Amino acid sequence: MASSDPPGDDSLYPIAVLIDELRNEDVQLRLNSIKKLSTIALALGVERTRTELIPFLTDTIYDEDEVLLALAEQLGEFTLLVGGPEHVHCLLPPLESLATVEETVVRDKAVESLRKISAQHSPADLEQHFVPLVKRLSSGDWFTSRTSACGLFGVCYPRVSSTVKADLRSHFRNLCQDDTPMVRRAAAGKLGEFAKVVELEFLKSDLIPMFVNLAQDEQDSVRLLAVEACVSIASLLPQDDVEQLVMPMLRQASEDKSWRVRYMVADKFTDLQKAVGAEITKTDLVLAFQNLLKDCEAEVRAAAAHKVKDFCQNLEPSVQETVIMTNILPCVKELVSDANQHVKSALASVIMGLSPILGKHNTVEHLLPLFLLQLKDECPEVRLNIISNLDCVNEVIGIQQLSQSLLPAIVELAEDSKWRVRLAIIEYMPLLAGQLGMEFFDEKLNSLCMTWLVDHVYAIREAATLNLKKLVEKFGSDWATNTVIPKVVAMSQDQNYLHRMTCLFSINLLAEACGADVTIKMMLPTVLGLAADNVANVRFNVAKTLQKIGPTLEQNILQGQVKPCLDRLGQDADFDVRYFASEALTGRYLNVAS
Repeated sequence: MASSDPPGDDSLYPIAVLIDELRNEDVQLRLNSIKKLSTIALALGVERTRTELIPFLTDTIYDEDEVLLALAEQLGEFTLLVGGPEHVHCLLPPLESLATVEETVVRDKAVESLRKISAQHSPADLEQHFVPLVKRLSSGDWFTSRTSACGLFGVCYPRVSSTVKADLRSHFRNLCQDDTPMVRRAAAGKLGEFAKVVELEFLKSDLIPMFVNLAQDEQDSVRLLAVEACVSIASLLPQDDVEQLVMPMLRQASEDKSWRVRYMVADKFTDLQKAVGAEITKTDLVLAFQNLLKDCEAEVRAAAAHKVKDFCQNLEPSVQETVIMTNILPCVKELVSDANQHVKSALASVIMGLSPILGKHNTVEHLLPLFLLQLKDECPEVRLNIISNLDCVNEVIGIQQLSQSLLPAIVELAEDSKWRVRLAIIEYMPLLAGQLGMEFFDEKLNSLCMTWLVDHVYAIREAATLNLKKLVEKFGSDWATNTVIPKVVAMSQDQNYLHRMTCLFSINLLAEACGADVTIKMMLPTVLGLAADNVANVRFNVAKTLQKIGPTLEQNILQGQVKPCLDRLGQDADFDVRYFASEALTGRYLNVAS
């Protein structure tokens, strides 16, 4: 019997099974086994985990990528399972092997786990075990190990002796000058992180030359990563050194022949602006930013356009307005009518943010005409971005000015002859309602929303009913009772049967938003009244509406009013009406079947 077996043997049985699974031909079984590694380790105990499990794993690292990925992730959490920080170095051999495999995601996960466990090494263990691993990786035959090494310098450098530090800087320099572009790229990507932990004197003497070489690399994929390092290095150096050591490279990058490098400069522009300080921004970056906004590549212009608001906000207050009006606004005016919709959309997402910076007078005179152009843009994303940010302008110029300038353009779009344009404006209406508030919305836009309910295009009528529901959710059922429902109910008397059907479609959605009381009091009588309509399509939609609003009604209403109505429709001359009445009667919400 199992209970009479020695406890050791009993506990080793599932471990043997799991280790067998690690050797199984089925990938999924091996993957499941790797995910249970912590269970194996707990059962084995720390001693046997160190002496048996870890060497076994180190010897068997030839597997499918997904199994290796799971293993690399698991080993990062193994510190306590091997006996705590004093034994954590025994995890290095399998992770070192994983950091050299061909698949990038596996290597990245192994490096992530190595970075995690490096913090658990004592300074002595770092020098004895971790730093030799970094050196082996950085001088490995395959580029895979050398790329992995780049991510490990920053985590071990601060806690080792000055002699070892000099050695690490030397190895990192070699990686920055490696023959393989992939290695130089990895080094460029980690240069900024390394710069943050290196002493200032060595930053200037050792790392700046590395940065200069990488920033002038023949591969644009390396040069663009040097731009990221530029942000870190500039933020660490005194102002004079930034001008002398960093700015020549930054000027060069902003005019690089590769658009990818210029794109990276545009993307990191506000970070660079903060790193180099106000004076250099004024003398150098304003002109560079103008050039990026006028770049021949749309991707670069879009990236720069995204930064317009932040760049302007970060300018020194004493020169802010002058620089915006003289240098930035002329470029912005050109971008408003850019040929590329991504550029226009990027600008539209931030341009409203210039209003609080420039104040009322400049907004009215210079920005409002641009907003009007963007509101009429053929790209829906541009229009949405403008409508989404109206509150920025509202705070600066006030609702009156806004209504006189932008709302006529919105109304014009809402009545556009192209139904897709009308549809786009309907979709923005709840957003606009939130920006303008109930009172102003009722005065200026409510009638427009009701007009859409009788539009000659079905898609507009359908969107208008959904719009009503969203407005009720925003403004509440009291607003619906006073403003919307009376107009919807009045449509039940319309001569056009399509409008009477729209009345039912609106009630379907409003009932859900308004709740049982309002539905029973104000909308149910209208639905029941339309059951006698002379058009079959209206009658079967009554049955569908009763089925839809059933969940909001009480049993006595269902039994006393809804069921008799559906029974009559069940005897209707039209087949479709009978079918939908039968469907409604057997519906689980109504629960009124005979």
